[in-house]
Amino acid sequence: MAQTLAPLASLFLGISFLLCGNGLQTTLVPLRAAAEGFSAVEIGLIGSSYYLGFVVGCLATPYLIGRVGHIRTFAALVSAASAVALVHPIAVDVVVWTLARAVTGFALAGLYLIVESWLNDRATNENRGFVMSAYIITNFVTITGGQMLVTTAPIGGFTLFAVAAILIGIASIPVALSRAAQPAPVAVVRFDPVKLFRMAPVGIAGSFMIGVANGAFWSLGTLYATARGLSADGAAIFMSIAVIGGAVMQWPVGRLSDSRDRRIVLAGVMIAAAAAALVFALVPLSGVPLMAMALVFGMASLTGYSVAAAHAYDRADKSSYVEMAAGVLLANGLGSVIGPISASALIQHFGASALFFFMTATQLVLVVFIALRTAVRAGATDAEKTGFDVAATAPVGGPIAPEPQSRPAAPRPAAVLDDAA
Repeated sequence: MAQTLAPLASLFLGISFLLCGNGLQTTLVPLRAAAEGFSAVEIGLIGSSYYLGFVVGCLATPYLIGRVGHIRTFAALVSAASAVALVHPIAVDVVVWTLARAVTGFALAGLYLIVESWLNDRATNENRGFVMSAYIITNFVTITGGQMLVTTAPIGGFTLFAVAAILIGIASIPVALSRAAQPAPVAVVRFDPVKLFRMAPVGIAGSFMIGVANGAFWSLGTLYATARGLSADGAAIFMSIAVIGGAVMQWPVGRLSDSRDRRIVLAGVMIAAAAAALVFALVPLSGVPLMAMALVFGMASLTGYSVAAAHAYDRADKSSYVEMAAGVLLANGLGSVIGPISASALIQHFGASALFFFMTATQLVLVVFIALRTAVRAGATDAEKTGFDVAATAPVGGPIAPEPQSRPAAPRPAAVLDDAA
Protein backbone atom coordinates (compact mmCIF):
# COMPACT_ATOMS: atom_id res chain seq x y z
CA MET A 1 0.00 0.00 0.00
CA ALA A 2 2.69 2.50 1.04
CA GLN A 3 4.90 1.35 -1.83
CA THR A 4 2.08 2.05 -4.28
CA LEU A 5 1.48 5.60 -3.10
CA ALA A 6 5.08 6.61 -2.36
CA PRO A 7 5.97 7.52 -5.98
CA LEU A 8 2.82 9.66 -6.11
CA ALA A 9 3.37 11.41 -2.79
CA SER A 10 4.23 14.76 -4.39
CA LEU A 11 0.99 14.79 -6.38
CA PHE A 12 -1.09 13.88 -3.34
CA LEU A 13 0.64 16.53 -1.24
CA GLY A 14 0.12 19.18 -3.90
CA ILE A 15 -3.57 18.40 -4.37
CA SER A 16 -4.06 18.33 -0.58
CA PHE A 17 -2.79 21.91 -0.18
CA LEU A 18 -4.75 23.02 -3.22
CA LEU A 19 -8.09 21.58 -2.16
CA CYS A 20 -7.69 22.67 1.44
CA GLY A 21 -7.30 26.25 0.23
CA ASN A 22 -10.21 25.92 -2.18
CA GLY A 23 -12.43 24.33 0.46
CA LEU A 24 -11.72 27.29 2.72
CA GLN A 25 -12.71 29.75 -0.03
CA THR A 26 -15.87 27.83 -0.93
CA THR A 27 -17.30 28.46 2.53
CA LEU A 28 -15.58 31.78 3.25
CA VAL A 29 -16.63 33.69 0.12
CA PRO A 30 -20.44 33.51 0.62
CA LEU A 31 -20.08 34.16 4.35
CA ARG A 32 -17.92 37.23 3.77
CA ALA A 33 -20.17 38.39 0.93
CA ALA A 34 -23.19 38.28 3.23
CA ALA A 35 -21.27 40.12 5.95
CA GLU A 36 -20.35 42.82 3.41
CA GLY A 37 -24.03 43.33 2.56
CA PHE A 38 -24.13 41.62 -0.84
CA SER A 39 -27.65 40.62 -1.84
CA ALA A 40 -28.68 36.98 -2.25
CA VAL A 41 -28.75 37.42 -6.04
CA GLU A 42 -25.23 38.85 -6.02
CA ILE A 43 -23.99 35.93 -3.93
CA GLY A 44 -25.73 33.52 -6.30
CA LEU A 45 -24.06 35.22 -9.27
CA ILE A 46 -20.66 34.85 -7.59
CA GLY A 47 -21.38 31.16 -6.99
CA SER A 48 -22.50 30.59 -10.57
CA SER A 49 -19.38 32.28 -11.94
CA TYR A 50 -17.16 29.68 -10.26
CA TYR A 51 -18.93 26.85 -12.07
CA LEU A 52 -18.90 28.73 -15.36
CA GLY A 53 -15.15 29.10 -15.03
CA PHE A 54 -14.91 25.41 -14.15
CA VAL A 55 -16.73 24.38 -17.33
CA VAL A 56 -14.52 26.60 -19.48
CA GLY A 57 -11.43 25.26 -17.72
CA CYS A 58 -12.43 21.67 -18.52
CA LEU A 59 -12.56 22.55 -22.22
CA ALA A 60 -9.46 24.75 -22.41
CA THR A 61 -6.89 23.01 -20.22
CA PRO A 62 -6.04 20.17 -22.66
CA TYR A 63 -4.90 22.83 -25.14
CA LEU A 64 -2.73 24.52 -22.50
CA ILE A 65 -1.14 21.20 -21.55
CA GLY A 66 -0.44 20.41 -25.19
CA ARG A 67 1.25 23.79 -25.58
CA VAL A 68 3.52 23.98 -22.50
CA GLY A 69 3.21 20.69 -20.61
CA HIS A 70 1.69 19.56 -17.33
CA ILE A 71 4.15 21.14 -14.90
CA ARG A 72 4.15 24.61 -16.42
CA THR A 73 0.37 24.59 -16.79
CA PHE A 74 0.04 23.45 -13.18
CA ALA A 75 2.34 26.24 -11.95
CA ALA A 76 0.52 28.88 -13.99
CA LEU A 77 -2.92 27.84 -12.78
CA VAL A 78 -1.78 27.62 -9.15
CA SER A 79 -0.36 31.15 -9.42
CA ALA A 80 -3.63 32.43 -10.84
CA ALA A 81 -5.76 30.73 -8.18
CA SER A 82 -3.49 31.97 -5.38
CA ALA A 83 -3.46 35.55 -6.65
CA VAL A 84 -7.22 35.89 -7.07
CA ALA A 85 -7.79 34.59 -3.54
CA LEU A 86 -6.14 37.80 -2.30
CA VAL A 87 -8.27 39.97 -4.56
CA HIS A 88 -11.39 39.40 -2.45
CA PRO A 89 -10.39 41.36 0.70
CA ILE A 90 -8.57 44.02 -1.35
CA ALA A 91 -11.49 44.87 -3.66
CA VAL A 92 -14.85 44.19 -2.02
CA ASP A 93 -17.00 44.54 -5.12
CA VAL A 94 -19.50 42.14 -6.65
CA VAL A 95 -18.10 42.46 -10.19
CA VAL A 96 -14.53 41.87 -9.01
CA TRP A 97 -15.56 38.88 -6.90
CA THR A 98 -17.59 37.41 -9.76
CA LEU A 99 -14.59 37.59 -12.08
CA ALA A 100 -12.27 36.28 -9.36
CA ARG A 101 -14.44 33.22 -8.73
CA ALA A 102 -14.62 32.53 -12.47
CA VAL A 103 -10.81 32.53 -12.60
CA THR A 104 -10.71 30.24 -9.56
CA GLY A 105 -13.13 27.81 -11.21
CA PHE A 106 -11.09 27.82 -14.42
CA ALA A 107 -7.88 27.17 -12.52
CA LEU A 108 -9.34 24.41 -10.34
CA ALA A 109 -10.76 22.56 -13.34
CA GLY A 110 -7.36 22.61 -14.99
CA LEU A 111 -5.54 21.55 -11.83
CA TYR A 112 -7.94 18.67 -11.26
CA LEU A 113 -7.45 17.55 -14.83
CA ILE A 114 -3.66 17.66 -14.60
CA VAL A 115 -3.50 15.70 -11.35
CA GLU A 116 -6.04 13.08 -12.44
CA SER A 117 -4.43 12.47 -15.80
CA TRP A 118 -1.05 12.24 -14.07
CA LEU A 119 -2.30 9.75 -11.49
CA ASN A 120 -4.04 7.72 -14.18
CA ASP A 121 -0.85 7.65 -16.25
CA ARG A 122 1.36 6.54 -13.34
CA ALA A 123 -1.06 3.90 -12.00
CA THR A 124 -1.11 0.35 -13.34
CA ASN A 125 -4.10 -1.85 -14.13
CA GLU A 126 -3.45 -3.69 -10.87
CA ASN A 127 -3.41 -0.65 -8.56
CA ARG A 128 -5.45 2.00 -10.45
CA GLY A 129 -8.58 1.44 -8.36
CA PHE A 130 -6.63 1.79 -5.12
CA VAL A 131 -4.76 4.89 -6.30
CA MET A 132 -7.86 6.72 -7.50
CA SER A 133 -9.84 5.76 -4.40
CA ALA A 134 -7.04 7.19 -2.25
CA TYR A 135 -7.27 10.32 -4.37
CA ILE A 136 -11.02 10.64 -3.77
CA ILE A 137 -10.56 10.15 -0.02
CA THR A 138 -7.90 12.88 -0.11
CA ASN A 139 -10.46 15.13 -1.84
CA PHE A 140 -13.13 14.61 0.79
CA VAL A 141 -10.75 14.99 3.75
CA THR A 142 -8.93 18.11 2.54
CA ILE A 143 -12.05 19.92 1.33
CA THR A 144 -13.70 19.30 4.71
CA GLY A 145 -10.54 20.40 6.52
CA GLY A 146 -10.44 23.57 4.45
CA GLN A 147 -14.04 24.38 5.29
CA MET A 148 -13.28 23.99 8.98
CA LEU A 149 -10.44 26.51 8.73
CA VAL A 150 -13.15 29.17 8.61
CA THR A 151 -13.48 28.68 12.36
CA THR A 152 -9.87 29.75 13.02
CA ALA A 153 -10.12 33.51 12.34
CA PRO A 154 -12.76 36.24 11.86
CA ILE A 155 -14.36 36.19 8.41
CA GLY A 156 -14.23 39.98 8.21
CA GLY A 157 -10.46 40.22 8.11
CA PHE A 158 -7.64 39.54 5.67
CA THR A 159 -6.26 36.46 7.44
CA LEU A 160 -8.46 33.69 6.05
CA PHE A 161 -8.06 34.81 2.45
CA ALA A 162 -4.30 34.99 3.02
CA VAL A 163 -4.33 31.46 4.42
CA ALA A 164 -6.26 30.25 1.35
CA ALA A 165 -3.75 31.96 -0.96
CA ILE A 166 -0.81 30.44 0.92
CA LEU A 167 -2.26 26.92 0.81
CA ILE A 168 -2.99 27.17 -2.90
CA GLY A 169 0.36 28.78 -3.64
CA ILE A 170 2.50 26.12 -1.97
CA ALA A 171 0.61 23.39 -3.83
CA SER A 172 2.95 23.89 -6.77
CA ILE A 173 6.12 23.21 -4.75
CA PRO A 174 5.88 19.41 -4.41
CA VAL A 175 4.65 19.06 -8.00
CA ALA A 176 7.33 21.31 -9.49
CA LEU A 177 10.05 19.45 -7.57
CA SER A 178 8.70 16.01 -8.43
CA ARG A 179 11.09 13.68 -10.25
CA ALA A 180 8.17 11.78 -11.80
CA ALA A 181 7.96 12.11 -15.58
CA GLN A 182 4.86 13.95 -16.71
CA PRO A 183 2.34 12.01 -18.79
CA ALA A 184 1.47 12.39 -22.44
CA PRO A 185 -0.78 15.33 -23.41
CA VAL A 186 -4.41 14.94 -22.40
CA ALA A 187 -6.69 13.88 -25.23
CA VAL A 188 -8.96 16.65 -26.50
CA VAL A 189 -12.46 15.24 -26.23
CA ARG A 190 -14.96 16.07 -28.96
CA PHE A 191 -18.49 15.03 -28.18
CA ASP A 192 -22.04 15.27 -29.44
CA PRO A 193 -24.45 16.24 -26.61
CA VAL A 194 -27.51 15.02 -28.53
CA LYS A 195 -25.92 11.61 -29.12
CA LEU A 196 -24.95 11.32 -25.47
CA PHE A 197 -28.44 12.25 -24.29
CA ARG A 198 -30.00 9.65 -26.57
CA MET A 199 -27.52 7.08 -25.28
CA ALA A 200 -28.15 7.79 -21.56
CA PRO A 201 -30.96 10.31 -21.02
CA VAL A 202 -31.25 9.66 -17.28
CA GLY A 203 -27.49 9.89 -16.83
CA ILE A 204 -27.15 13.21 -18.66
CA ALA A 205 -30.38 14.78 -17.37
CA GLY A 206 -29.65 13.47 -13.88
CA SER A 207 -26.17 14.98 -13.86
CA PHE A 208 -27.60 18.30 -15.04
CA MET A 209 -30.46 18.47 -12.52
CA ILE A 210 -28.23 17.36 -9.66
CA GLY A 211 -25.84 20.13 -10.68
CA VAL A 212 -28.70 22.63 -10.50
CA ALA A 213 -29.66 21.50 -6.98
CA ASN A 214 -26.22 20.91 -5.48
CA GLY A 215 -24.64 23.96 -7.12
CA ALA A 216 -27.27 26.04 -5.34
CA PHE A 217 -26.51 24.31 -2.05
CA TRP A 218 -22.72 24.81 -2.26
CA SER A 219 -23.10 28.47 -3.16
CA LEU A 220 -25.97 29.43 -0.84
CA GLY A 221 -26.08 26.84 1.95
CA THR A 222 -24.19 29.14 4.30
CA LEU A 223 -26.90 31.80 3.85
CA TYR A 224 -29.49 29.32 5.07
CA ALA A 225 -27.30 28.26 7.99
CA THR A 226 -26.75 31.82 9.20
CA ALA A 227 -30.46 32.60 8.72
CA ARG A 228 -31.14 29.75 11.15
CA GLY A 229 -29.04 31.53 13.74
CA LEU A 230 -25.68 29.84 13.24
CA SER A 231 -22.49 31.85 13.46
CA ALA A 232 -19.92 31.80 10.67
CA ASP A 233 -18.18 28.95 12.51
CA GLY A 234 -21.48 27.09 12.81
CA ALA A 235 -22.18 27.54 9.10
CA ALA A 236 -18.78 26.04 8.28
CA ILE A 237 -19.54 23.06 10.50
CA PHE A 238 -22.98 22.71 8.88
CA MET A 239 -21.47 22.52 5.39
CA SER A 240 -18.70 20.16 6.52
CA ILE A 241 -21.18 17.74 8.08
CA ALA A 242 -23.07 17.59 4.79
CA VAL A 243 -19.82 16.70 2.99
CA ILE A 244 -19.11 13.97 5.55
CA GLY A 245 -22.59 12.53 5.01
CA GLY A 246 -22.02 12.40 1.27
CA ALA A 247 -18.60 10.80 1.71
CA VAL A 248 -19.90 8.09 4.02
CA MET A 249 -22.67 7.02 1.65
CA GLN A 250 -20.82 7.06 -1.69
CA TRP A 251 -19.77 3.43 -1.62
CA PRO A 252 -22.91 1.86 -0.03
CA VAL A 253 -25.27 3.61 -2.45
CA GLY A 254 -23.02 2.82 -5.38
CA ARG A 255 -22.82 -0.85 -4.46
CA LEU A 256 -26.61 -0.97 -4.08
CA SER A 257 -26.96 0.41 -7.59
CA ASP A 258 -24.77 -2.45 -8.90
CA SER A 259 -27.47 -4.95 -7.96
CA ARG A 260 -30.52 -2.85 -8.91
CA ASP A 261 -31.65 -0.68 -11.80
CA ARG A 262 -29.51 2.40 -11.19
CA ARG A 263 -32.37 4.64 -12.27
CA ILE A 264 -34.56 3.29 -9.48
CA VAL A 265 -31.76 3.79 -6.95
CA LEU A 266 -31.24 7.33 -8.25
CA ALA A 267 -34.97 8.06 -7.94
CA GLY A 268 -34.93 6.73 -4.37
CA VAL A 269 -31.94 8.86 -3.45
CA MET A 270 -33.57 11.95 -4.95
CA ILE A 271 -36.83 11.30 -3.08
CA ALA A 272 -34.85 11.05 0.16
CA ALA A 273 -32.94 14.23 -0.69
CA ALA A 274 -36.18 16.07 -1.52
CA ALA A 275 -37.71 14.94 1.78
CA ALA A 276 -34.66 16.17 3.71
CA ALA A 277 -34.71 19.47 1.82
CA LEU A 278 -38.41 19.88 2.59
CA VAL A 279 -37.68 19.42 6.30
CA PHE A 280 -35.09 22.20 6.07
CA ALA A 281 -37.61 24.42 4.28
CA LEU A 282 -40.59 23.83 6.58
CA VAL A 283 -39.17 23.10 10.04
CA PRO A 284 -37.29 25.82 11.99
CA LEU A 285 -34.47 23.55 13.11
CA SER A 286 -31.56 24.73 15.23
CA GLY A 287 -28.68 23.31 17.19
CA VAL A 288 -28.07 19.57 17.14
CA PRO A 289 -31.22 18.70 15.10
CA LEU A 290 -30.08 21.11 12.37
CA MET A 291 -26.65 19.49 12.24
CA ALA A 292 -28.14 15.98 12.26
CA MET A 293 -30.37 16.87 9.34
CA ALA A 294 -27.33 18.26 7.49
CA LEU A 295 -25.78 14.80 7.78
CA VAL A 296 -28.93 13.12 6.47
CA PHE A 297 -29.25 15.62 3.65
CA GLY A 298 -25.63 15.09 2.62
CA MET A 299 -26.09 11.32 2.62
CA ALA A 300 -28.91 11.63 0.11
CA SER A 301 -28.26 14.69 -2.02
CA LEU A 302 -24.51 14.32 -2.46
CA THR A 303 -24.67 10.68 -3.61
CA GLY A 304 -27.01 11.30 -6.54
CA TYR A 305 -24.31 12.41 -8.97
CA SER A 306 -22.37 9.17 -8.41
CA VAL A 307 -25.33 7.02 -9.39
CA ALA A 308 -26.26 9.19 -12.38
CA ALA A 309 -22.67 9.07 -13.66
CA ALA A 310 -22.44 5.30 -13.16
CA HIS A 311 -25.67 4.83 -15.11
CA ALA A 312 -24.35 6.99 -17.96
CA TYR A 313 -21.17 4.89 -18.13
CA ASP A 314 -23.26 1.71 -18.27
CA ARG A 315 -24.95 3.01 -21.42
CA ALA A 316 -21.73 4.07 -23.15
CA ASP A 317 -19.84 1.67 -25.37
CA LYS A 318 -16.09 1.39 -24.90
CA SER A 319 -15.29 3.71 -27.79
CA SER A 320 -17.38 6.56 -26.33
CA TYR A 321 -16.55 6.12 -22.64
CA VAL A 322 -14.29 9.17 -22.41
CA GLU A 323 -16.78 11.21 -24.43
CA MET A 324 -19.54 10.20 -22.02
CA ALA A 325 -17.39 11.09 -19.01
CA ALA A 326 -16.86 14.57 -20.45
CA GLY A 327 -20.57 14.90 -21.22
CA VAL A 328 -21.60 13.92 -17.69
CA LEU A 329 -19.17 16.38 -16.17
CA LEU A 330 -20.18 19.27 -18.41
CA ALA A 331 -23.90 18.59 -17.87
CA ASN A 332 -23.29 18.76 -14.13
CA GLY A 333 -21.20 21.90 -14.52
CA LEU A 334 -23.81 23.69 -16.62
CA GLY A 335 -26.48 22.78 -14.09
CA SER A 336 -24.25 24.18 -11.35
CA VAL A 337 -24.04 27.48 -13.25
CA ILE A 338 -27.84 27.76 -13.41
CA GLY A 339 -28.65 26.59 -9.87
CA PRO A 340 -27.11 29.33 -7.70
CA ILE A 341 -28.41 32.27 -9.68
CA SER A 342 -31.91 30.76 -9.95
CA ALA A 343 -32.16 29.86 -6.25
CA SER A 344 -30.75 33.21 -5.18
CA ALA A 345 -33.57 35.05 -6.97
CA LEU A 346 -36.07 33.05 -4.93
CA ILE A 347 -34.16 33.68 -1.71
CA GLN A 348 -34.18 37.41 -2.46
CA HIS A 349 -37.98 37.41 -2.56
CA PHE A 350 -39.02 34.64 -0.16
CA GLY A 351 -36.19 34.20 2.33
CA ALA A 352 -33.46 31.63 2.97
CA SER A 353 -35.86 28.66 3.18
CA ALA A 354 -36.59 29.14 -0.52
CA LEU A 355 -33.23 27.50 -1.22
CA PHE A 356 -34.54 24.15 -0.07
CA PHE A 357 -37.94 24.58 -1.71
CA PHE A 358 -35.97 25.12 -4.92
CA MET A 359 -33.90 22.00 -4.31
CA THR A 360 -37.00 19.94 -3.49
CA ALA A 361 -38.68 20.99 -6.74
CA THR A 362 -35.54 20.29 -8.79
CA GLN A 363 -35.06 16.84 -7.30
CA LEU A 364 -38.71 15.87 -7.76
CA VAL A 365 -38.65 16.97 -11.40
CA LEU A 366 -35.77 14.54 -11.88
CA VAL A 367 -37.75 11.78 -10.15
CA VAL A 368 -40.65 12.33 -12.56
CA PHE A 369 -38.29 12.21 -15.55
CA ILE A 370 -36.77 8.96 -14.27
CA ALA A 371 -40.22 7.44 -13.86
CA LEU A 372 -41.10 8.34 -17.45
CA ARG A 373 -37.86 6.89 -18.80
CA THR A 374 -38.19 3.72 -16.74
CA ALA A 375 -41.61 3.13 -18.26
CA VAL A 376 -40.30 3.19 -21.83
CA ARG A 377 -36.86 1.59 -21.56
CA ALA A 378 -35.59 -1.42 -19.67
CA GLY A 379 -32.71 -1.01 -17.24
CA ALA A 380 -29.15 -2.03 -18.03
CA THR A 381 -28.45 -5.73 -17.60
CA ASP A 382 -25.77 -6.99 -15.23
CA ALA A 383 -23.58 -7.71 -18.24
CA GLU A 384 -23.89 -4.10 -19.43
CA LYS A 385 -23.03 -2.59 -16.07
CA THR A 386 -19.47 -1.44 -15.55
CA GLY A 387 -19.43 -1.93 -11.78
CA PHE A 388 -19.57 1.07 -9.47
CA ASP A 389 -16.27 2.95 -9.37
CA VAL A 390 -16.13 5.65 -6.69
CA ALA A 391 -13.03 7.15 -8.31
CA ALA A 392 -14.88 7.79 -11.57
CA THR A 393 -18.17 9.00 -10.10
CA ALA A 394 -17.55 10.78 -6.79
CA PRO A 395 -18.87 14.36 -6.82
CA VAL A 396 -15.58 15.74 -5.47
CA GLY A 397 -13.67 14.23 -8.37
CA GLY A 398 -12.32 16.52 -11.02
CA PRO A 399 -13.08 16.82 -14.69
CA ILE A 400 -12.08 13.57 -16.30
CA ALA A 401 -9.16 11.14 -16.09
CA PRO A 402 -8.79 9.86 -19.66
CA GLU A 403 -6.19 7.42 -20.79
CA PRO A 404 -3.18 9.09 -22.45
CA GLN A 405 -3.53 9.66 -26.16
CA SER A 406 -3.27 6.37 -28.01
CA ARG A 407 -2.97 7.85 -31.49
CA PRO A 408 0.33 9.33 -32.65
CA ALA A 409 0.59 12.84 -31.29
CA ALA A 410 2.00 15.87 -33.03
CA PRO A 411 5.64 16.58 -32.19
CA ARG A 412 5.81 18.17 -28.76
CA PRO A 413 7.49 21.54 -28.34
CA ALA A 414 11.04 21.55 -27.06
CA ALA A 415 9.88 23.24 -23.85
CA VAL A 416 7.60 20.32 -23.07
CA LEU A 417 10.38 17.82 -23.69
CA ASP A 418 12.54 19.77 -21.27
CA ASP A 419 9.87 19.42 -18.57
CA ALA A 420 9.67 15.67 -19.05
CA ALA A 421 13.41 15.16 -18.91
